[in-house]
Amino acid sequence: MKSATYVEDLKAKSVSELSEELVSAKKELFNLRFQNATNQLDNTSRIKEVRKNIARIQTVITQKARA
Repeated sequence: MKSATYVEDLKAKSVSELSEELVSAKKELFNLRFQNATNQLDNTSRIKEVRKNIARIQTVITQKARA
């Protein structure tokens, strides 16, 4: 599955790389919400996908912190 390979890629990264990716994902989510509010967003399912990716990144960061 696509998400399984994404999680494996996340696990291979360092915590600093993960935090950078988290910041960029949050910026993307903000932009998507802004586009949705102004009726410029065509693919609204992208918001859900980005939110789940943010959760995945945060989960991997937590796992690395506990290890």
